[in-house]
Amino acid sequence: MESIPTTGRGTATGIARDALERGADLILVAGGDGTINEVVNGMVHSEVPLGILPAGTANVLATELGAGKTMEQAAEALMDCTQERIALGLLYGATTGGSGLDHELLDAPRYFLLMAGVGLDAEIVYDLNLRWKDRLGKAAYWIAGFRKLGRRLPEFTVEVEGQVFRAGFALVGRVRNYGGDLEIAPTISLFEDEFEIVLFEGENSFRYLKYMIGIGTGRHQDMRGVSILRARSCIFPAPADPRVHVQVDGEYIGTLPARVEIVPRALTLLVPPNFRASRLQSVGTPAKPVMRSFRSIFTTSRANTKLIRISVAPCWNAVMS
Repeated sequence: MESIPTTGRGTATGIARDALERGADLILVAGGDGTINEVVNGMVHSEVPLGILPAGTANVLATELGAGKTMEQAAEALMDCTQERIALGLLYGATTGGSGLDHELLDAPRYFLLMAGVGLDAEIVYDLNLRWKDRLGKAAYWIAGFRKLGRRLPEFTVEVEGQVFRAGFALVGRVRNYGGDLEIAPTISLFEDEFEIVLFEGENSFRYLKYMIGIGTGRHQDMRGVSILRARSCIFPAPADPRVHVQVDGEYIGTLPARVEIVPRALTLLVPPNFRASRLQSVGTPAKPVMRSFRSIFTTSRANTKLIRISVAPCWNAVMS
């Protein structure tokens, strides 16, 4: 087994690609959803399975899968996981504009595992104080969100299979969980080859307080101004206001215009059996067991100070270092 730390934003993608070129047959990533997204972008269309050890702020994927809230719990659960071939989202066309973020990944088409957000939530990610995030965790996002109250939110156009909508916040979801605590896309499964697209209309920021109450109580599906659709692609044309922001898997990408489409059978993910059983629609062949010998590459976010090294032989052993 080899343990490789990241050295900065975007470097996990290159680490994953290099690992595949050197013959790794398992990649484990310890980090948050952003680090996982970078690794995914280095593994697309590979047959090598990806396993996760949650070590981020929201840990949306780990929460969605029920993989455990800590790296220790997730490591122990790996021996029971199965390999599932799943679809990814792919976002084209977002521009960095004047954001000051110039990493190459921001200008290239970007794959995502969880979601793409346009409008309000991406603006919150864009404005997020990273020191607050490190200190306060998820509370930093709520603080940034409440600071939007009283401000006008720019609306934009969303084209979904011939239908045209207006929205101030759009979520193109591959998972139900949002932010680790909420569910916005109510019925989507990672095993399906489509998106659940949730649109919230309105420029008045106070209106979104009502939406959040609806989300928190699970009633937003029936609220006026909320549209929920299923589709394999959608288009976000260039808006009149150039400051409509975009995020994927919780990481800022840029501004509109953008196009999003589904890419079937793009990634092999290690999935706990309880999650697989809870989602009735599955793609492809029956799940493949994970219990076999692997040459593994372990990728950890630079922010992590505690590493779990997984030694993979005929059985799994978690060794703390």
